[in-house]
Amino acid sequence: MTDDYENLPERELAARAKLNDEAAFSEIVRRFSPRVFRVTGRFFNQYSLIEEAAQEVFLKAFVQIENFENRGSLEGWLTRIAITTCLNSLRTAKRQPILTFADLTVDETMWLEEKIVNSSIAEYQSEENKLIAADLLNRLLKTLPAEDALILTLIDGEGESVKAAAEITGWSESKVKVKAFRARKRIRESLQRLVKTND
Repeated sequence: MTDDYENLPERELAARAKLNDEAAFSEIVRRFSPRVFRVTGRFFNQYSLIEEAAQEVFLKAFVQIENFENRGSLEGWLTRIAITTCLNSLRTAKRQPILTFADLTVDETMWLEEKIVNSSIAEYQSEENKLIAADLLNRLLKTLPAEDALILTLIDGEGESVKAAAEITGWSESKVKVKAFRARKRIRESLQRLVKTND
C-alpha cells in the first residue's frame, strides 16, 4: 500500500489528501520533508527551532490542503507556506542579531584579515578558503532581516532566477530585485564594519 502512494504523482496525492486520506498526506510529508527542512533551516540556527517550524508548516498544509489548486507544484506551495511561517515567526520574535568581530572563529578572523583586506581574488580559490567564506557568509546572512536573507539564499545561494524567486516567495520581480540589491549592500556594510572593528 505504501509503495502505491510513493509512486503517485503530486496532483493525485493532493487530491486524495483533500479527501482526508491520511496515508496520502503522510506521503506528502515524507516526500517533501527534506525541502521544508532546507527552507526552515535558512531561518534558524537551532535544530529544535527548525524542526518546530517544519512541523508547523505541515500542520498548516494539512489544514489548508483544500486551498491547493494544482496551479503550481505541491513543492512550491509547501515552500511558500514554509517561508511565510518562518518570516512570521521571526517578525514576532524580532530576532536580528549583530555579528561582531569577537563572534568570529580564528579561521574566519584570519580569512577576513588576509583575504578580504590584503589578498588578491586568486587566493579565494582553494577549497578551504571557499568553506571558510561560505561559513562566514552564512553567519552574516543570519544578521539580516529574514526576507533579505531568504532572497540572497535563493538567488545567490541556490542560483534561482529573479522570476523563480518571485514565484517561490509570491513577491513581484521588482520587489525581489530591490530586496536582493539591499541585502547585498547590507552584507558589504557588515563586512566593512567587521574589518574596521579589527583595525
